[in-house]
Amino acid sequence: MAAAVLLRRAITQKIMSRNYSAHMDPKQAMAAYKMWKNLTYYVVPVVLGLAGASVYINSEEPERPEFIPYEHLRIRSKRFPWGDGNRTFFHNPHVNALPNGYEDH
Repeated sequence: MAAAVLLRRAITQKIMSRNYSAHMDPKQAMAAYKMWKNLTYYVVPVVLGLAGASVYINSEEPERPEFIPYEHLRIRSKRFPWGDGNRTFFHNPHVNALPNGYEDH
């Protein structure tokens, strides 16, 4: 009885392992290779170019949010060791506000 169960399990595993792979004759394999090569070299660059053009055309400069002086943001207990001590190391005057508001240029 145990031998039959083991044999059935071995046969099932053998069948299942064979179902995971595909077999093609060389002509089918070459046709699939050429199809994917053509898609890669001719279709993908066109699609990427169209997507990039769409993003470039439809993009807008986002508006800067209004400055709200929240108490828990921009706390300066010590001066930064660079510059004037008030700006972070990666400070961007168009995006990052100082404790008293944005820098207007």
